[in-house]
Amino acid sequence: MKQNLSFTRTLFSGFLLCSVAMAQPSEKLQDMLGRIFNSTEFAIGGSGGRGGGSGARWMDDGQSYTTVEPPPTGSGREIVRYDLSTGKREVLVSAAQLTPQQTGKPLVFAEYTWSADGKKLMVATNVHRVLIRRTAGECWLLDRQTGAWHKLGGDHGSELLYPRLSPDGTRVAYIRGTNLYVEDWATGAIRALTTDGTDMILNGVSDWVYDEEFRLGEAFHWSPDGQRIAYLQFDQHDVPEYTLINYTDGLYPLILKYPYPKAGQTNSAVRLGVVNATGAATRWMKVPGDPRNIYIPRIDWSGPREVILEQLNRLQNTNEVLLADSETGDVHRMFRDQDPAWVDVNNAFRWVDGGKRLLWTSEMDGWRHAYTVSRDGDIRLVTTAPGDAISISAADTEGAWLYYVASPDDPIRRYLYRTRLDGSGKAERLTPANSPGAHSYEVSPNGHWAFHTVSRFNQPPVTDLVQLPTHKTVRVIQENPVLKDKVAELVGDRTEFVQVDAGDGVKIDGWVMKPRNFDPAKKYPIIVYVYGEPAGANVVDQWSGNRTLFHAALADEGYLVASFDNSGTPSPKGRSWRKSIYGEIGVLASKQQAAALRSLAAERPWVDLSRVAVWGWSGGGSMTDNLMFRSPDLYQVGVAVAAVPDQALYDSIYQERYMGLPQDNAKGYHDGSPINFAEGLKGKLLIIHGTGDDNVHFQGDQRLINRLVELGKQFDFMEYPNRTHGITEGRGTSLHVYTLISRYLEEHLPAGGR
Repeated sequence: MKQNLSFTRTLFSGFLLCSVAMAQPSEKLQDMLGRIFNSTEFAIGGSGGRGGGSGARWMDDGQSYTTVEPPPTGSGREIVRYDLSTGKREVLVSAAQLTPQQTGKPLVFAEYTWSADGKKLMVATNVHRVLIRRTAGECWLLDRQTGAWHKLGGDHGSELLYPRLSPDGTRVAYIRGTNLYVEDWATGAIRALTTDGTDMILNGVSDWVYDEEFRLGEAFHWSPDGQRIAYLQFDQHDVPEYTLINYTDGLYPLILKYPYPKAGQTNSAVRLGVVNATGAATRWMKVPGDPRNIYIPRIDWSGPREVILEQLNRLQNTNEVLLADSETGDVHRMFRDQDPAWVDVNNAFRWVDGGKRLLWTSEMDGWRHAYTVSRDGDIRLVTTAPGDAISISAADTEGAWLYYVASPDDPIRRYLYRTRLDGSGKAERLTPANSPGAHSYEVSPNGHWAFHTVSRFNQPPVTDLVQLPTHKTVRVIQENPVLKDKVAELVGDRTEFVQVDAGDGVKIDGWVMKPRNFDPAKKYPIIVYVYGEPAGANVVDQWSGNRTLFHAALADEGYLVASFDNSGTPSPKGRSWRKSIYGEIGVLASKQQAAALRSLAAERPWVDLSRVAVWGWSGGGSMTDNLMFRSPDLYQVGVAVAAVPDQALYDSIYQERYMGLPQDNAKGYHDGSPINFAEGLKGKLLIIHGTGDDNVHFQGDQRLINRLVELGKQFDFMEYPNRTHGITEGRGTSLHVYTLISRYLEEHLPAGGR
C-alpha cells in the first residue's frame, strides 16, 4: 500500500457494489505528496549549531536551563546546562553516561525529568501503546552523584505509565496496569498503594472520555511534602461498551471492547481519594453529587494537607472549585463559576499572593479574563482591558506580574502581554510590534526569561530564549533554516488573509491560497478546507505542518484553497462569538460557511463558483457532509474524513458540553446531524474512515452509508483497516490517504484558470 489506490467502492441503491477506476494525480503532485508524507524532508528538527537541540527544561528556579544536544564531536546525545547569567555551557550527562551498564546501549528517550535538586535524572524509553490509547514504557533513573542507573518497576519495568518523582526525589510513583505504585529507587522496594484495579476499576489513570475531552491521562499528584498521593478512581461498570473489530491480524476477527459513554449514556463513577505514600487504606473525599453525573477534570494540592479540585456538573455549565481536607475527607466550596451555555476547565491551579489567592480564567463578564479568587470566594479582575486572555503563560509572584497570550485587535495572531496581578495599570504587549504570527512562551519560574516559539502560516517554528520584559533574544534554541528555505520555495507568500460577510452582519476570518502562476483575469476552482466546531480554529497565522504543504501542492495544480472560521470556533472574539452555537452545532456553521464562500466570490471575481469542493477531517468531515447535503448547488465535490454523521453517536463530554443532553435537545441533535439531510446530496462525495477509530466511530459512517443507499444516492467510500482517528498507522498510510484525496479532487474538480 504505497502510492496509489486502484479502486474505490461505490454503492448504488443498495444492491450493486462496483469498482470505479480513478485517474492518478499528476506526476508533479504525486512526487510532491511523496516528499511530504513519505519522507522526513519537511520534518521539524534541531539545527542551529551547538545551540540547536530540543527538550529545554528550566533549572535552579529559572537561573539556568538544560537541553538535549549532539556532542561537539562524536555521536549520540548529551544533556547540557546553560547558565543564564554567564552563558556558560556545562555537560551534565554525557553521551557515554546515557548508556546504563545494565544494557550497554544508549538510552533513546523522548522525555526526561529532573528532581527538584537536579541530582537525579529520570527518562522514559521504549514507549509503546497499552490499554486502548495509553503509552507505557521503561523508566530509568540516574543518580548523578554516583553515576548509577536504576530501572524502575522490577519484573514489570516495561509497562509503567506516568512515572513521577516525589518532591524530595527519593521515590517514584507510577501506574502499572490500573493500580498506583510507589518505588524507593535506592532500595528497589515497590509498594502497591491500590490493589483493586481491574479493566473496570482504574486507579490514578483516567477513563477514555476524560483522556480525550479533558486531556487528563495521569490522575494522581504527590503532596508537597511527599507524604501522600491524591488520585482519582474511575468505576467503569455500567458504562456501555463499544466494539472494535480487527479483521486482518488473525485467522478469525479479533474483538476489542472498551467502555465509551455516548451522549446521554452512563458515565464512569469518579471519586477522589488520598493515600499515604508508605501504604494504608485510601481515605475518600466527601465530594458532593452523583459520581456518575459529575466530572472532576483537575486535582492538585493547595498545601500539605489540602486538595483542590474542579467539579463540573453533567451539563458542564457549572464549575465549582472545592477544597478537601485529606485527613478528614471534608469538602467545602471555594467558589462557583457558571455560564448559561458551558464553562471551560482551567488547566492548572496557580496560587498567588503567598498562596492566598487562586488565579482563574472565566468568561463571566463576556470576555475570557483572568481573575484572582480568595479561599472565601472573593473575586478580583486582573485583565481589565476588553479582549480575551487566550491562555495564561505565567504568574510572576515576586514581581507581581501576570504573563498571558492575547490578541485583542488581531484575532488570527497570538502575542505575549503582561499586566499587574492586582489588576492596576494597563496591559503591556511584550511581543515586538513588528513580529506577526503565533507566539507561544514557556516562562521561567522567576519570570525573567522565556522559551519563545514563533511561527507563521508560511513559516515553520523557531524557538529562542528571550529576556523579559525586553523580549531580547539571548540565543536560539531550535531553528530549521533548511526547512525554512524549502517551505519558502513550496508555500511562498501567496496566502491572503481575508474577512468576509457570513450573513446577519457577521464578518468571519478566512484565508485563500492561490496557485503559483495565478492570473487574476481568470476564474479558478476552489477547494474549501473546513472544520467549524468549537474544538479548533483553522484561520490562525501559524504553521500547520504537512496540511499546509498539502494545500500548497494542490494550489500548484491550479486550485484556490481556502478556509473560514465561522461563529462558534475558539477565536479570541469574546464569549458571545464562541457560545453562539450552543445547542445547534452544525446548523449556524453550515449557513455561515456557505455565505462566506459566496461573499468571497462576490468580492474576488477570480473565484469560480461553478467549480467548488470542500473537505475536512473529524468535525470537518461532519461539516463537509453538512455542506454537501444542505448546499448541494454550491458544493459539487466533497471529501469527508472520519466524520460524525449523527451527533448522538459521539462521546458524552464533548457532545453534551455544546449540545446539552439528547433527551433535552432532540431537535438540536437532529438538526445538527448531517445524516438527517442526506437526501440533499447531488455532487460527488468520498467518505473515508479508519475501522479502528476509537474516537469517532466507524459506526457513524456505516449508518450514513445505509442512509445514502436507501436514498439511491451515489457516493464513493474508502475504509482503512484498524487505523485510528488520524489514519496514520502502517507504512505508507498517510501518503495513501492524501493521494486518494488528491486524485478524487483532480478527477471531479477540473483544475486551472479559465
